[in-house]
Amino acid sequence: MADQLKLGAETRESFGKGAARKLRAAGKIPAVVYGHGEAPLHLTLPGHETMLLLRRSNALIELEVEGKKHLSLVKDVQRDPVTQIIEHVDLIVIKKGERVDVEVPVHFEGESFSGTILMVEVNTVRLNVAATNIPERLVFSVEGAVEGTQVLAGDIELPEGAELAEEADLFLAHVTVPAAPSEEEEAAAEEAEAEAAESEPEE
Repeated sequence: MADQLKLGAETRESFGKGAARKLRAAGKIPAVVYGHGEAPLHLTLPGHETMLLLRRSNALIELEVEGKKHLSLVKDVQRDPVTQIIEHVDLIVIKKGERVDVEVPVHFEGESFSGTILMVEVNTVRLNVAATNIPERLVFSVEGAVEGTQVLAGDIELPEGAELAEEADLFLAHVTVPAAPSEEEEAAAEEAEAEAAESEPEE
């Protein structure tokens, strides 16, 4: 299940792109916490600790702000499209006993039948779960699965208390036999091998 982590945060009163750049230059990340009809809480998070924490999916965080604790769930992470540096984080306040809809990764384990491969079309499913009991991932075994095997969202075994928030027939993956290379592809591969052999220095 998703770990509950603790993170110290500070309130912030400066906004805009310039202020955000200064925060990031100082190793901090701007964030906003929403939830339950209250005014959004604008915060500054410690950069390094936050980056480590966000490696986990659906991280549940206990924010400590000026002596008060806020149980929250990461809702959205904005990153620079080139550098992937975290630019902003949105969180939502969570109350114990509350249920939420979250995207949970699906991990396919095992090897399908000899000569086949698994083609994954969708690698997450949406679940409705208790906010304090979010699975880190779901696991489905394709060990020995034969050509034509299909994996649908409804085939995934869910942890106790979790409900599928997708259509049960959502197509996730299938087992197939790789297509044989065409004559053009084979010729191109042979030509590339010949060129590589010619370019090798003589001993």
